[in-house]
Amino acid sequence: MAPQMIFVNLPVKSVDAAKAFFEKLGFSSNPHFSDETTACVVISDTIFAMLLEEPKFKSFMAPGKEISDASRTTEVLVTLSAESREECDRIADAALAAGGTAAKEPLEMGTSMYGRSFADLDGHHWEVFWMDPAAVQG
Repeated sequence: MAPQMIFVNLPVKSVDAAKAFFEKLGFSSNPHFSDETTACVVISDTIFAMLLEEPKFKSFMAPGKEISDASRTTEVLVTLSAESREECDRIADAALAAGGTAAKEPLEMGTSMYGRSFADLDGHHWEVFWMDPAAVQG
């Protein structure tokens, strides 16, 4: 059986700006699922962020619903695992350098868990965390 995939669809003001932001974090784009209003950001072999300019995003929504303003409200926390504390820092620091903002203080739970948070250019809240594999097994 093939592994299950996830496609997180996010509304963005500018697909070009959002795509450039995520490329600065080290992620690539899949051109086969991208066009002038959509970018498919490849996070892993099974995780993708579909960045859709707001009018296109709205075309997929249920009638009568509005797009949330992620700079004022939080509808979802997108959380990614990292292989190390250093990888958490690399991704979060790259996000800040690319124009993102810190969402909250780093999370430190002893020596077994560490995380960083940031908001992307459109205010979507992203978490990057690492857990000590020995703590997970124990």
